[in-house]
Amino acid sequence: MASLSLSSVRKNYGALPVIKGVDLSIEHGEFVVFVGPSGCGKSTLLRMIAGLEEITSGKLLIGSKLCNDMEPRDRGIAMVFQSYALYPHLSVYDNVGFGLKLAKTPKDVRDRKIREAARVLKMEHLLDRKPGQLSGGQRQRVAIGRAIVRQPEVFLFDEPLSNLDAALRVDMRMEIAKLHKELGATMIYVTHDQVEAMTLADKIVVLDGGVVQQVGAPIELYQRPANLFVAGFIGSPKMNFTPVRVDAVNGNRVAVSGEDVINLTVEADPSNVSPGDTMTLGVRPHDLAPNQAGSIVARVGLVERLGNETIVSLELVSGTNWLVVLDGDRPLARGETLALGADPAKAILFDAAGKSVTRRS
Repeated sequence: MASLSLSSVRKNYGALPVIKGVDLSIEHGEFVVFVGPSGCGKSTLLRMIAGLEEITSGKLLIGSKLCNDMEPRDRGIAMVFQSYALYPHLSVYDNVGFGLKLAKTPKDVRDRKIREAARVLKMEHLLDRKPGQLSGGQRQRVAIGRAIVRQPEVFLFDEPLSNLDAALRVDMRMEIAKLHKELGATMIYVTHDQVEAMTLADKIVVLDGGVVQQVGAPIELYQRPANLFVAGFIGSPKMNFTPVRVDAVNGNRVAVSGEDVINLTVEADPSNVSPGDTMTLGVRPHDLAPNQAGSIVARVGLVERLGNETIVSLELVSGTNWLVVLDGDRPLARGETLALGADPAKAILFDAAGKSVTRRS
């Protein structure tokens, strides 16, 4: 397996910039997830690493090899696509070993690699079946097996679970996580699903508009988002936002208020905050709780009673809609007034440019 680095990598389609200068280091054995909304450039960046898209400028190194102009087959990568792309007339055994056969790998070596991949993916019993006899999850395992037998330096996954239903997606996420642990492989995984990113990644790369917004461990991005975009994208349900003004700064304790918030104290970097500043307050739905003396008063809208938790849609004074997630079953009535407190240690302030000014240890 190998490390990988991108230095000032750009991609233009004519005069249109799509990837706008990406600098990124991926260590040997890391599981890195590219995440972002549709059109953010994550699949384009993956295809540039694979050699399926040309790099307009910058450098791509896999291990110590400069790969900008190297053919895809020579890069030491294997790619698993959203579509399974299996040959319907071939058995699972022959689909997994097709690339090895083309490479004229000796039959005994080919057989050993196919059966080892089948063991890792727990599909030994499927080797004689045709793709038409398999479920979606089983077909995706075959596609992954076809990548494993190549013993690549880097695995690339381009939204491999998008065609599966919700239950199968959860199962396959677990299988891919186990696969990474067993192989110790360097893996790069593209998804628009931030839950997949949070559960699979050692490191997440958040992209928007062809620009890397933040790179870090999943919990770091959740607790310490660099800006409004990352804060709103990472986390489910998404973070709540409302405009506030700074009333006072006392050390790293910042008092804020606004149309929707009364006298809330938040921890922030005092060097970036001054009384009178207009900012955006962000609070995650799980960090709100009913409190008669709370800083936020809202009217209850839709109530989703899920048994283990209750998700409540709220309308604040300004008309802004927020969500709160409460533990257990809460029989709240539509239209009733609810006072809430926000955890000041977890609330986040963003400046006028959308950059976080909140301190986290």
